[in-house]
Amino acid sequence: MSLVLHGYYRSSAAFRVRIALALKGLAADQVFHHLRRGEQRLPDYLALNPQGMVPALEADGALLTQSLAIIEYLDETAVGPALLPADPLGRARVRALAQMVACDIHPIDNLRVLNYLRHDLRQDEAAVARWYNHWIAAGFDAIEQRLAEPQTGRFMHGDSPTLADICLVPQLFNAANFKLNLAPYPRIRRVFDAAMALPPFAQAAPAQQPDAE
Repeated sequence: MSLVLHGYYRSSAAFRVRIALALKGLAADQVFHHLRRGEQRLPDYLALNPQGMVPALEADGALLTQSLAIIEYLDETAVGPALLPADPLGRARVRALAQMVACDIHPIDNLRVLNYLRHDLRQDEAAVARWYNHWIAAGFDAIEQRLAEPQTGRFMHGDSPTLADICLVPQLFNAANFKLNLAPYPRIRRVFDAAMALPPFAQAAPAQQPDAE
């Protein structure tokens, strides 16, 4: 499989795909688009991905966008550990946990939303931080309760990392950006520590990327 990943080291969505690639043992060439400089809106990239967002994955001539769709494609087409459980109920639970991060927390805390708060609504950094941490905490409160369920093991579902862990780990990195208090979330922190002890998660971390600043 010939793969080219378009991303940015601080993008949590691109971070998810890097984790999935590493878990599957897949190598991808990387093309970097500096989000804070607006490089994702340059004409050449918009011609490839009209949404002007990262990640995008070129896979054997096809273009894949949206991190969860990319990860499920990799899970269905590449050998390696399964990123979704075999049973329908397990898959539904893992997808729900993943979407609690990817659909409910992340979209209202990402860079373009924060920049809108800063520049268009003229909010100061203290207000931006309150917004950011409010929505992460709201999501983490619910996830922490879900992790009390018996299906939780070493990871969010069972004893192997899944799509849910792939989404959770980058969100913890995001939470650190505004120093969210993680003391109320011992289950989340335990899962995070278990994941970051695995080389695929550690190697995919922002600071390990060639474009890290």
